[in-house]
Amino acid sequence: MTTETAIDTGTNELLCVIRDRVAIITLNRPEARNSLSDALTPALRAMIRSCGEDSNVGALLLTGSGQAFCAGGNVKGMGAHRDRKKLEMSFDDKVADLQERQRLLTGALVSVRKPTIAALPGPAVGAGLAIAMACDIRIAAQSAFVSTGYARVALSGDYGIAWLLTRLVGTSRARELMFTGDKVDAARCEAIGLVNRVVPDDRLQEEAFTLAKSLAEGPRFALRYMKENLDEALLFDFETARDHEAVRLIRLTTTDDHKEAVQAFIDKRKPVFTGS
Repeated sequence: MTTETAIDTGTNELLCVIRDRVAIITLNRPEARNSLSDALTPALRAMIRSCGEDSNVGALLLTGSGQAFCAGGNVKGMGAHRDRKKLEMSFDDKVADLQERQRLLTGALVSVRKPTIAALPGPAVGAGLAIAMACDIRIAAQSAFVSTGYARVALSGDYGIAWLLTRLVGTSRARELMFTGDKVDAARCEAIGLVNRVVPDDRLQEEAFTLAKSLAEGPRFALRYMKENLDEALLFDFETARDHEAVRLIRLTTTDDHKEAVQAFIDKRKPVFTGS
């Protein structure tokens, strides 16, 4: 039986429901292609933190309403409509402010120890692309596309986009995509490893939720340790990463979930994990 609980995000620009242990977080500014705003962005940071820490949530699914995932920052706000308070900040204060906002958004998303999925119904551009790449898995609708976008507004990138992009598609392609800001359609995104799979537009949400639900029902400690192993694969030498894997695996052999998985295999049934 499906259960669903609506979460108050503090703004109608961000929606959140928890359905079958999946936190579905929806950017909800379709009239602006779900671009980030002073209301949406703080709410998104809060939901990432809250859902990441909630024991009733087994996976996070980020998506956008309408025909876009997220068009990135508010370009109009970079011009004559800039926030007066920010204009008056010193250079060092501006840097510190951006660093903190990055830490609490893509930084927090990368740090979530649960599976995270981005479902792209349409464009993911600039910071919106960084948010999608900060998730573990990306599923795109056939009509979706991505663009780094920064070159078009004479900026160099933020929210960790260069780091994330390089690790997904490699140095050469990352440089091409950053320098040109070209639109990359869903088919090419899949071919170069930028998204995991492409599905028909009308099946995007269903397929993304099905995957998220299956992961949310999985062995949560094993999935957490898998994320830590995979993260360390980018940071440590083989010997160190291999030794850390051994520690985690031995810890997991003592869990109830491991014992349940073994018994379910013997009984030829689906395991029921409790996170213990």
